Amino acid sequence: MSRAEHGPAALYHRVVVWLLFLILLLPLAGTLLYSLATSWSATILPSGLTFHWYLDLWSDARFLHAFGQSLIVCVGSLALSVVLVLPLLFVVHYHFPRLDALMNILILLPFAVPPVVSSVGLLQLYGSGPMAMVGTPWILIGCYFTVALPFMYRAITNNLQAINLRDLMDAAHLLGASTFTAALLVVLPNLRKGLLVALLLSFSFLFGEFVFANLLVGTRYETLQVYLNNMRNSSGHFNSALVISYFLFVLVLTWAANRLNKDKD
Repeated sequence: MSRAEHGPAALYHRVVVWLLFLILLLPLAGTLLYSLATSWSATILPSGLTFHWYLDLWSDARFLHAFGQSLIVCVGSLALSVVLVLPLLFVVHYHFPRLDALMNILILLPFAVPPVVSSVGLLQLYGSGPMAMVGTPWILIGCYFTVALPFMYRAITNNLQAINLRDLMDAAHLLGASTFTAALLVVLPNLRKGLLVALLLSFSFLFGEFVFANLLVGTRYETLQVYLNNMRNSSGHFNSALVISYFLFVLVLTWAANRLNKDKD
């Protein structure tokens, strides 16, 4: 290892990285401190610390209901994505690899239309008639499914390209396995990491989604972000406790998924 790697240049790079880390961490640290403050107005530091706001939050039945409904919608949309996207990707990459370029274009279409515009169209289509779903979780699951598609498609596609799908399938066929058995017992275990990344990215994005939830269901099926918006005029300490709880939930979920993934390696 050269001296340059331990010299002023390396020290400068470490200092820059730590400064950027601290700059990104400061807003979160401030929110955490505010959520623990008894009061904080004209002083540099809060006058006291308390868990009162967290106790109020986690004893609020409305918050727990909104939290549970957000979980139901996110898990439902991701389960639908896995059931539909995994077989589709297998068929495209194994049988019709030339369609991959077209799929890359089609899969990005949900991002081409702003959520507000999509919501207006969905309100027109599903606001009345035999397919009236506005105000129900079903329309959110359908919307979130399309939003999660780009995350799911790209992460799993990259994993499929990395494992060399055709060689794996040919080897399994030589050993006497059928296409279905090979896909289930050989290919699917090799997609665990890509699928986990796709699920984590999608869940983190969907759990914090607000526009579709607010316009399509609102308080008729209140999700966590709609609840946060409706509580914006309440105590700032209470809202800070809600934000920190949301952040810690996603952080713990990510940590647990990574540990589970490492344990299976």
